[in-house]
Amino acid sequence: MEYIYAALLLDAAGKEVTEENLKNIVKAAGMEPDEARIKAIVASLKGVNIKDIIKNAQTMQVAPQQAAAGTASKAEEKKPEESKKSEEEAAGGLASLFG
Repeated sequence: MEYIYAALLLDAAGKEVTEENLKNIVKAAGMEPDEARIKAIVASLKGVNIKDIIKNAQTMQVAPQQAAAGTASKAEEKKPEESKKSEEEAAGGLASLFG
C-alpha cells in the first residue's frame, strides 16, 4: 500500500512516477524499498492519468450512498406501528427517572 501512496504523492506534487522517485519516497519514509513491487507499480501506472481515476472513483462512490439512503428510508416506512409505540413508552419510562 505504501507504494500506491508514494505514487499518489508523486502525482500530487506533479512529479513523474518512476522507479527512482518511488524508491526515494519509500526510503524517506524509513522503509526498505522492494524492487519488484516498485517495478510492478510503475508498469501498471504507465500511461494512466491518476487524477482522472481519482475523480471518477469519487463520483462512483456517491451513487451507492444515495441508493443506500433510499433503501433506509423505505425500511423505516415499513416499520410496524407497534415498535414505534414501544419506543415511545420506553422513552416515557426513562423520562420519569429524571423528572
